[in-house]
Amino acid sequence: MNKLLKISSLALYIVVTVVLMPLKSTLAQNSAESQQQMVNFSLFWEYQKNKDYTSAIPYGWKVINSDPTNFVRYKLFQKMEEALWYIHDSTNVGDNEKKAVADTLLYLYDKAIKYDSSNTGYYLARKAFVMEVWEQFPPDKVIATYEEAIHKDSTISSFYKDRLGQLYARNATDENGYKLKALDLYSKLSEAEPNNELWIQRIEGLAENLEQLVDITKKSWDLDKENLEKAWKYASVCLRAKDLNKALEPLQFLVAKAPKVINYWKQLSSTYDKLEMNDKAIQAYKTLIELESNNRDNYVNIALVYKKIDQLAVARTYLQKAINVSPNWDYPIMIEAQLYEQAARSCDFDFMAKNVYLLAVDTYKKAASLNGSYASQALERIKALANSVPTKEDYFFRQLKSGDTVKIEGPCYAWIQRTVMVP
Repeated sequence: MNKLLKISSLALYIVVTVVLMPLKSTLAQNSAESQQQMVNFSLFWEYQKNKDYTSAIPYGWKVINSDPTNFVRYKLFQKMEEALWYIHDSTNVGDNEKKAVADTLLYLYDKAIKYDSSNTGYYLARKAFVMEVWEQFPPDKVIATYEEAIHKDSTISSFYKDRLGQLYARNATDENGYKLKALDLYSKLSEAEPNNELWIQRIEGLAENLEQLVDITKKSWDLDKENLEKAWKYASVCLRAKDLNKALEPLQFLVAKAPKVINYWKQLSSTYDKLEMNDKAIQAYKTLIELESNNRDNYVNIALVYKKIDQLAVARTYLQKAINVSPNWDYPIMIEAQLYEQAARSCDFDFMAKNVYLLAVDTYKKAASLNGSYASQALERIKALANSVPTKEDYFFRQLKSGDTVKIEGPCYAWIQRTVMVP
């Protein structure tokens, strides 16, 4: 029994000596290193906070070149970056020192990507900027770094995307496809920031003229024919260049592939309309009405097509639907008055035609009374038709007095089915 106890005691001694003692030593060493890391970071933090960047930087490197994992959440790398950028931009630093700082920043960004991977896109974009502006790396290397940054984080600042786009534009050749990449990049920026005119300027600057830009966007779509985004870009450029016939192909493709997208149908219906493809325009507008029945513009647009082809009764039906959607909108009432003018002009100028002109005047007065954007135009038309309405003699010879009503009738006006009152 005593022998067993002696063996157990010896075994315990061996475990403590061989295993636990080195572990205790390691823990003590780790604790000392951890404490030193805390001291270094604290000094870095205080100096950096007080903008004493020269004093801060050495302590920052002590933390980064050890194990900075526990300090990433305190934005260690961004604060170190701030210090280095300040030193670089200082007027007291010479060219050699600036070059050294730029080199150091590239090293910093590589470290940051390793330990702060959630912000990889940001660090890559900043690295690309230093490579491009401060270090003047070959364009292809800078482009690759910007591309990787955007791939890692598509939400990075448009500033860096624009720098990439400009690099594409300056270094484009027929072989590298950079011009198409630039077009794609600026098209996305334009969609994301539709009120930023810079992106449209960049797109237009990629070509010598709009016609060339049409060719570029078509080539981009031809290489990826099922791509809706590229089809839309091609269509948009065609419309901007007023090349409506070319715009038809991508627009027809888009509505076939995405039949519920309202904007595609709006552009297609408008294009059909402008090209005098009236039957197709009507069908496209009817599709729009199905997709958004509460949009007053759709009813007015289809009414204008029917007006153009002299189907005035149908046109008025759609105008009434627009009025039902938007009762205080003067525009459809204006167009209704124009329908009556159009009808009167197409028939003999007799007493009934004069009453149709009077109906047009009454309708213009209704539009003007709404005090909308067409009020002044309506008043101008009332004045213009002053000599086209019935005269006092017209009423006298027909034994009509003020307050009597006259029914609009006759072969030319059967569709109108309205009456006017003698003034």
